[in-house]
Amino acid sequence: MKPSPVERLFTVFNETTTIIQDELSCSYLEALAETGENLFHGTVLQDEISELNAKRLKKSYEAIKLDAFSKEEIRKAFQLAILKGMKENVQPHHQMTPDSVGMLIGYLVLKFVGKPAVRILDPAVGTGNLLATVINHQVQKQIEAAGLEIDDVLIKLAYVNANLQEHSIQLFNQDSLQQVFIEPVDVVVSDLPVGYYPDDIRAADYELAASEGHSYSHHLFIEQSMKLTKPGGYLFFIIPNGLFESPEAPKLREFLKKNAHIQGILQLPLSLFKSSQAAKSILILQKAGEGVKPPKQALLAELPSLSNQAGTEKILSQINGWIADNK
Repeated sequence: MKPSPVERLFTVFNETTTIIQDELSCSYLEALAETGENLFHGTVLQDEISELNAKRLKKSYEAIKLDAFSKEEIRKAFQLAILKGMKENVQPHHQMTPDSVGMLIGYLVLKFVGKPAVRILDPAVGTGNLLATVINHQVQKQIEAAGLEIDDVLIKLAYVNANLQEHSIQLFNQDSLQQVFIEPVDVVVSDLPVGYYPDDIRAADYELAASEGHSYSHHLFIEQSMKLTKPGGYLFFIIPNGLFESPEAPKLREFLKKNAHIQGILQLPLSLFKSSQAAKSILILQKAGEGVKPPKQALLAELPSLSNQAGTEKILSQINGWIADNK
C-alpha cells in the first residue's frame, strides 16, 4: 500500500531528525526544529554535521517538494514528529491538544467570527499546533496571528511549523503573564496552562490574583487574554471541567460577569482524557463592548465521541442553529 502524504513527510522528518540528533547530541525535539529549518531553506544549515551525513540529509530534503503538500498535511506530519519527541522527553505541561479538539475550535472560530480579516492570538502557543489548526480552518479569510511561549524549544518548533505552512505568525518568547506588547486581537484561542503561577509579585497586578498563596495561572491567562482582545472579540479556551468549582471561582465568575458574555460551554467527550479528573471543556466568551449583547441563552452541550460521525454532525447542526438565532 502506498504511504499517505502525511506518512511520507513524517518519514522524512523522523529520519533526518534522528541523523541530526546523533550528530549534535541534542534532544529529538531540538533536532526536529533544526531539520524543519533545513527543509524550509532547502539546505543543511548546521556546520557541525559531517560531510557524509550532510549529503544524506540533502538527498532526503530534495526528495520532498513542500508545495506538493497541503498545509494540513504538513501540520499533521510535523505534529506526529513532535508527539514522538514528547514521548521521549515527557513534561506534563507539554501535552498537545488533541487534533479533533483543535479542528472543532477552528470550526467554532469560523462560525462565530464573521469578519473577512481576523487577528488571532494564542497566549500559550507551545509548538503552534493548535494555532495552525485554527488558521487552516479559516477558509477565505485574511489571517494575522501571534503566539506567546516561555519555553525556547517549543517556540522554535512553533516558528518552524509556521514557516513550513507559510503562516504569518508573530512569535514572542516570553512569560505571557508579564507585560505583553502586541496589538489587540479579534480572537484568542488557548489550551490554558493549568496550575499555580510562581511569581506572586507579578500576580498581584491582576484582579484574579489569589487572596493568599500562589494564584492560578489559568485564571491569570483568562484575564491577560481579555486585556489583549478588542471589545466584542471572541475567546475560545480549553478549560478544566472544575474551573468554576475551585475556591477562587467566585472571583472568576465576578470578573467574567463584568468583562464578558459567556457564549457557551461545550463539554468534551470523556474518551479523550485519561480520567474524569483530567476532563476538559471549551469555554466561549465574547468581550463586552458597546453594542455587544449577551446571547438569549448560553450554548451548553455535551459533545459525543468525535469518532461518532452522526452524533457529531447532529451537535454541529445544533451549534449552527444556535449561532443563527443569536447573531
